[in-house]
Amino acid sequence: MIGNDGAKISREVLPYLSPAIRKLVGNLEEHQLAGLEELRLRCGQPLFLKFADQDRTLNSQGKLQADLTRGYQTTLEDVQRTLASISDNSIYAFEEDIRRGFITIPGGHRVGLAGQVVSHEGSIKTIKDFSSLCIRIAREVRGAARPLLAQICPDKANIRNTLIISPPRCGKTTLLRDLACSLSNGDRGRSGLNVVVVDERSELAGSYRGVPQLDVGMRSDVLDSCPKALGMNIAVRALSPQLVITDELGRREDGEAVMECINAGVKVISSIHASNLDELSKRPLMQELLACHAFQLGIVLSRARGPGTVETLIRWDEGCS
Repeated sequence: MIGNDGAKISREVLPYLSPAIRKLVGNLEEHQLAGLEELRLRCGQPLFLKFADQDRTLNSQGKLQADLTRGYQTTLEDVQRTLASISDNSIYAFEEDIRRGFITIPGGHRVGLAGQVVSHEGSIKTIKDFSSLCIRIAREVRGAARPLLAQICPDKANIRNTLIISPPRCGKTTLLRDLACSLSNGDRGRSGLNVVVVDERSELAGSYRGVPQLDVGMRSDVLDSCPKALGMNIAVRALSPQLVITDELGRREDGEAVMECINAGVKVISSIHASNLDELSKRPLMQELLACHAFQLGIVLSRARGPGTVETLIRWDEGCS
């Protein structure tokens, strides 16, 4: 981890909480806060704190407890005052963020929004009458990618086009972020590369007002809130990258953009949601990409021994795992 996570959460997250919740959470010791992954405010429901695979709540004295039914009951005022603080009392200034369903605060922490969705012709116009907030704590884990660098970069002059295959909450975003940082800065005799991070969901770099809050490396350019396919095309045409890193391929146009990068001589490292190779192989997008030999290396992640557990390495360029 980078620095003192407990102190970082106290400094960057607690000031945005409603006074009642800020007081309760502020009673926790820094070592307790250090393991916090999510903080959930649901109107009329207990305050939830997620630590790894455990849900906890706080009693009226600010003490952690496992009995979720006896925790502090989040009020509509808590939701409203937290949102007002996050938006600096100008929610209309965040209309575009609201349409995407989240607001990023300084430090790269992301606040997911739920309430009444107003849509038109299949597109979200806005969200109003907010009923719950999910505050996801952003973290950097330096060195997370180091055990895999020899596979991804077999020599100083070569990078394998790599696909990270992972269910949610298994560390793929953390791994991608550290890969961007390591390959951009240069690592263990490898020269630094020009990297473009296409960050459609503002998770990789955690940008706040366009400025990355998380370290993705000194030679990295970040296209924040940019659709993946569009961002990859912009990168190739305008930013002269040697490597493009993006998260969660899913649409056909994403696959087409990956091939455009590769055909232009730009390496690609990306991820996709799947639990295993069988699930992956059933997706038309992946069938097409693998048929085109787009990716040379696959990395399957799980939480078996904690987030970032490498279950399998697949060498598609050698036809074996």
